[in-house]
Amino acid sequence: MHIDVLTLFPGMFRGFLKESMIAKAIKLEELKVKLINYRKYSGNKHNQVDDYPYGGGAGMVIKAEPVYKAVKLAKKKTDAPVIYFTPQGRLLTQEVLREYVSTEKIILICGHYKELDQRVRDLVVTDEISVGDYVLSGGELPAMIFIDGISRLLPGVLGDMESAETDSFSDGLLGYPCYTRPPEFMGLKVPEVLLNGNHKLIAKWRKEQALLLTKKRRPDLLKK
Repeated sequence: MHIDVLTLFPGMFRGFLKESMIAKAIKLEELKVKLINYRKYSGNKHNQVDDYPYGGGAGMVIKAEPVYKAVKLAKKKTDAPVIYFTPQGRLLTQEVLREYVSTEKIILICGHYKELDQRVRDLVVTDEISVGDYVLSGGELPAMIFIDGISRLLPGVLGDMESAETDSFSDGLLGYPCYTRPPEFMGLKVPEVLLNGNHKLIAKWRKEQALLLTKKRRPDLLKK
């Protein structure tokens, strides 16, 4: 998978791309990430990419031209989807990640300031995604979340795909409680069912616990 990230702050990604599962995915050549600073497509000597909003009001708006140029060059006659991260987008879920996991190339746009000129959204953006009902300074952190989530689903990155298949949201539920050694810690013991080696009972217990936890914390998921 090849991901082009259009951002005004490429430095934010450098440490992120060198650590943990992302670094492993890149080393395995399952993932390639290219950082593109769309400021260089500003078309003016001051490299200005923002301006005051028409109609007045607070905040600055990113101009359409630099982002449009950067996207067109990144696409290079491909039909790569273009994702823009915005609080106005659809919620990022495990299902959304699965929609994109087989895509050969993806272009991510990280906005900043007040918003991105609506015209570039109308012209080149194919999907708008939000990571939650809150506002961040820019799209860089949502882009990292997207890249991290999708790279876990790429072949060989986790080592054991069963790990991803039993994560929260994989079957529509929250994940079950997990334990490891020692069998007792601070007076709290590992549930006996996990120690008896009966895989059928263990699977049943885990399903029950996932249902109980989902009912308690995210009943909206059960309604689906």
